[in-house]
Amino acid sequence: MIVSMIQIILEIPDISSIKEKRRVVRSVKDKLQRRFHISAAEVDLHDSLTFAQIGGALVSNSRVFGESVLHKAFTMIENEIPVRVQDISIHSEEF
Repeated sequence: MIVSMIQIILEIPDISSIKEKRRVVRSVKDKLQRRFHISAAEVDLHDSLTFAQIGGALVSNSRVFGESVLHKAFTMIENEIPVRVQDISIHSEEF
């Protein structure tokens, strides 16, 4: 069993409340879950108004497949969500 993981730090510009931040983060998580079947959660930077850290995981039987899905998910975030990606990490582990 291969678990592929992604960690993304996002900068969310032009927001003025934590409610707006939560709306954007929820949108990112929902798209990751619906389109790519990735389990996703906001894992850190909860108190920051303009930054969010999202973690996601995908279980498969292939490291190549898992990491390719995560790269496609990252491309979707870059192209469709009004955020700036500050950092990204993708890796897989075998269990």
